[in-house]
Amino acid sequence: MSDIIDSNDIIIRVKNLYKLFGGNKTHATKMLLSKESKEAIQKKAGTTVAVNDVSFEVHRGEIYVLIGLSGSGKSTVIRCLNGLNKPTSGAIYFEGDNIESYDTAQMQEFRRSKIAMIFQNFGLMDHRNVLDNVCYGLEIKGMNKNERNEKAMKYIEMVGLKGWENEQITSLSGGMKQRVGIARALATDPDVLLMDEPFSALDPLVRNDMQFELLSLQEKLNKTVVFITHDINEAFKLGNTVSIMKDGEIIQTATPEEMATNPANEYVKEFIDSADKSQVFTAENIMVKPGCIIHSFDGPINALKQMKNQGVSTAYVISKKMELIGILPIENALKMKDKEMTLEQALITDLLTTEPETQVSDLLSVAAKTQYPIAVIDEEKHLKGIITKAAVLASIS
Repeated sequence: MSDIIDSNDIIIRVKNLYKLFGGNKTHATKMLLSKESKEAIQKKAGTTVAVNDVSFEVHRGEIYVLIGLSGSGKSTVIRCLNGLNKPTSGAIYFEGDNIESYDTAQMQEFRRSKIAMIFQNFGLMDHRNVLDNVCYGLEIKGMNKNERNEKAMKYIEMVGLKGWENEQITSLSGGMKQRVGIARALATDPDVLLMDEPFSALDPLVRNDMQFELLSLQEKLNKTVVFITHDINEAFKLGNTVSIMKDGEIIQTATPEEMATNPANEYVKEFIDSADKSQVFTAENIMVKPGCIIHSFDGPINALKQMKNQGVSTAYVISKKMELIGILPIENALKMKDKEMTLEQALITDLLTTEPETQVSDLLSVAAKTQYPIAVIDEEKHLKGIITKAAVLASIS
């Protein structure tokens, strides 16, 4: 899980959430407790079981993703989080308070200031221009015009729409409309963003751009996001934590890497098998320890001996503190031995490096071009491992 997440800082806690629609809910609940199927309950009680005993926690500052096919209950859950759907039973806690205890005024304030929703169909007002759409939540809160325009422009610029603030909504592309929706939600400075399949109506290229924009905004703002999708690649690309839903129940909750390496059952495995593995695995997952490491104070004789023992033609040169200095090729080590080169001249320091948490997808284009394996280093430049071209290709096959 991302290191931005404090394991003790839970902003949303959902406990034993049920949501039933229609029919005899009392009878349906008894049937649920008796482990009868959704189909049987629909037939006998006339009740649709949308959410069945769902529990999860969302930590402050994380992107929590609920993924599932149509009818899995994910959108019903997200609408319970802001009170658009009233749970049949169970509890939803926001910063420790059960939102079911809110009176009308408290619920209004909760929706205006604490939690904001971004919809798949944008939910914008065509009779307002971009600026006035982004200002809407601030206007509802009673902020004066100059102040709200100034604040709205900050977020319009942040989502890349500066210069478009006076344009009508009808003149915008789908991706631009979704940027307006995100800016409008951010302008009210909510603690939590609820995003219900916000990019699913966009074409693949625009969708990829919007995913990148969301991650960029998250890096700047560190918001808590609950994100709904049916796309496993999108879930693994965006989510710090992912829950897979089926028939109203959560089947597994884990980080993308944990879920990919240890799926809870065959359903989860099949879901994951459809994913682009390069979006799941990181450099740390596919790196190996370099076979030949020498210190900067070692001479060429030792370097050549180590290369011979390991059956390789290069050595990774490190400092006493395990900081990567460069690569010493065998031909340069021989020249050092013959006094034709100094260590500084013999070392190749223009290396391609990456960090352990880098996604493999970000390495695909560069791995094919580099002569030497990619060095994996941490923030202190310590050598953690290396990634070969073969390892990159194997990770996505």
